[in-house]
Formats: sequence, structure tokens, C-alpha cells
Amino acid sequence: MSAVDPRPQSASALPPLPQPSAWRAGLATLSPAYFGLVMATGIVSIGAHKLGLPLLARALFALNLVAYGVLWLLYAARLALFPRALLRDLVDHLRGPGFFTAVAASSVLGAQVLLLEDYLPGGLALWFVALTLWCALTYAIFTAFTVKEDKPALQSGISGAWLLAVVATQSLAVLSALLAARIGQPYKLELNFFALSMWLWGGMLYIWMMSLIFYRYTFFRFLPGDLSPPYWINMGAMAISTLAGSLLIVNAPHAPFLTSLLPFTKGFTIFYWATGTWWIPMLLVLGVWRHVYKRFPLRYDPLYWGAVFPLGMYAASTQELTQAMELDFLAPVPRVFLAVALLAWLAAFGGVVHSGLGVLRASWRRG
Repeated sequence: MSAVDPRPQSASALPPLPQPSAWRAGLATLSPAYFGLVMATGIVSIGAHKLGLPLLARALFALNLVAYGVLWLLYAARLALFPRALLRDLVDHLRGPGFFTAVAASSVLGAQVLLLEDYLPGGLALWFVALTLWCALTYAIFTAFTVKEDKPALQSGISGAWLLAVVATQSLAVLSALLAARIGQPYKLELNFFALSMWLWGGMLYIWMMSLIFYRYTFFRFLPGDLSPPYWINMGAMAISTLAGSLLIVNAPHAPFLTSLLPFTKGFTIFYWATGTWWIPMLLVLGVWRHVYKRFPLRYDPLYWGAVFPLGMYAASTQELTQAMELDFLAPVPRVFLAVALLAWLAAFGGVVHSGLGVLRASWRRG
């Protein structure tokens, strides 16, 4: 009868702990802002459509339908497998606002469905999805930020990603205005009024948030790592506000209250466009400071979709503004920015492919 050795086994003799697969690890840390891919792809597609490039517009539309479905599957899997990690992200001051990309992505895809396919039921369905997400996320995130006991300091708790809440709000204004132009009574006036209300609220929200962000810029130490890609949303939030205002101007003949507000709407639309335009040189200078002067490495991050979207939105919104207010001298601007947005999209999409191949290689080695 053999005795059991009472001595503890050495660490080397213990069986190795199972390592999580690369897919599970990636799913656990999936960025809440990944719907920015759909936002960026959608607005580049819309810009191409408005500028007379139908093949490019439709190719990106097809890709966007696939990306939208795949991302919902991934987030559903994350909710099922890692609910606590998702909840932590939702109430986190830096990561939480990234969830607003789901609202904007649904609205942008809805706009694509209306503009490229003229399919009203699809546009309405995505409007309901976007509205439901907007209500749930707006009050969940900002309530959590208000009542949580442990809060970060301003310089470490706010970023340009907060302006995704503005983009989400204005994306609903855009989709509502597009729907209002395609339906009759009894809902045409109601949708136009809702679009106007969201447009005004988005502008107020931008003023609140931008005041804090600009204060953080100028009165706290600013490191290269702090200048994350979502700071381009500083411009993108104003660009989508310009697009929403331009659509309201176009809709004015079909809604008496919009006709009475036309001088105000035109003035504020130009105000939004001018503000967004001011940000472009500033962001370029800060980008040079970050990557050239400070030599901050340039590598793929899902947040870079937050830099692609504003470029495409600036092209689309300037094109719509040019037509709504007959500003023909601005006509060359959208084409230039659409080309820049397309190049940025290709770079970001290349990063997605490279990142996906890296996960596949890691899974293959572990398998």
C-alpha cells in the first residue's frame, strides 16, 4: 500500500491554468465605440451618393449592412458572456460615452436606407431602434455619472468622446427630417417638430460639454496620450448639426413653424458650420504636435473611427448646406473632404483587417 506524499507539489508540477482564447479575451474588452465603424462607413457612403458616386455609395452600403449585423451579434455575445464588464464600461466616464455610437450608427444606416434605397419601412424601423437606444443610454449613462460615488477628476474623466452624445442626438434629428420629407400627414409635422427639438437640444448639449472640454484643454496639463482620436468629434458634432439644420431648411416649406423660424435656422446652421470649420486647422496642428513633435506612435485603435466619421460628415453636411442655402462657392469643399475621408476610412479599415488577422493567428497558435 503506497503512502500519499504529504509534501506540496512544486509550482512546476501543477497543471497549467487554462488560458482564455483570443476571441474571448477580445470580446471581454470589446470597445463600446466600435459602432463608429458603421457611422464612418455610412457617412462616407452618403457623401459619395450626394456627390454622384453611386457605385462607391452602394458598395459601402452593402458593407455597412454586414458590419451592423455582425457588431450587434458581438455585443449580444458580450452581454451574455461578460455582463459585468459591459456594465463597468457603461458607467465609466471615459468608455461609457462610446455606447452612443450605437445610436448614431442606427440613424446613419437608416439615412442610407432612405437615400440609397428609398425604403421607408426600413428607415422607420431603424428610427425606432435609434430612438429607443437614445432614451435608454442617455438617461442610464448620465444618471450613473451623476449618482456614482467614486468620480474621476475632470482632467482624467472627460474627453472628446463625450460629444458622441451630441452626435447621437443630432443623428436622430437628421433621420427624423429625412423621414418627414418622405411621409404625409398625420406624422409629417410631428416628425419635423421632433427633428427641430432634437437639433436645438443637441446644440445646447454641445455648448455644455464643449465648455468643459475646452476648459480641460487650456487649464490642465495636456499629454500626447490625452489627444485621442475622438477629439475629432469636436468638429464632427458641429458637422452633423449643420447637416440637420440644412435638412430643416429644406423641409421648411412643408411645416409652417419651420417657415417662421427660417432666419433663425439658417443663422444657427451657419454658426454650426463655421464652428466645425474652425476646429479643422486646430485639430491638424494638435495632430502634428502629437505624432511628429512628441513622436507618439500611430497604431490602430477602434477609436480612430471617431476621426473618420467627422471628415465624412463635414463633406456631406457642406454639400447639403451648399444646396439648401445656394452657397455655390462652397461646392469644391465637399469633394476634397470626401476624398480625405475615404483615405482615412481605408486606413482605419486596414487596421481592422490587421487586428482581426492578429486574433486569428493568436487563436491558431493556442489551438
